Amino acid sequence: MTLAVILLVVGLALIVAEVCFPSFGALGIAAAICIGVACVSAFAAGATAGWIFLAATAVGVPAAMWLGFRILPHSPVGRFLVNKGSSFDKPAAVDPLNETLAGKSGVAESMLRPGGTARIGERRVDVVTRGEFLEPGTPLVVVEIEGNRVVVARQGA
Repeated sequence: MTLAVILLVVGLALIVAEVCFPSFGALGIAAAICIGVACVSAFAAGATAGWIFLAATAVGVPAAMWLGFRILPHSPVGRFLVNKGSSFDKPAAVDPLNETLAGKSGVAESMLRPGGTARIGERRVDVVTRGEFLEPGTPLVVVEIEGNRVVVARQGA
């Protein structure tokens, strides 16, 4: 019975290791073998012990995977694989030149359906209308700026 307990613990530890280290399934196969042999040896000791080991496996395997995914961002491989995410110290990824476009006039360079390209001053800018379709060459005015989204309308409308 102690062999079954040891194999179950080793199998669960191998599941955690499989999540944290790239082994191309070798650790996962070893974990499956250890857990399978643990359950078989537990059933050989008695039916009650076997069912207890199956229940422990049903709870332990998802718990081991959860633990592995909790450890993953802190492992050497995980630090390489997992993106740290954005920081509140850095400004948003907004083009600061877009903020100077508010109220300026321009001309649609492409068909705006409702998104497209317009020339505002000397810049080509990706713009969007409020839902209307505009032909190339239509005079425009910038009515709103939301982050990187430049909203335009037909001039005089």
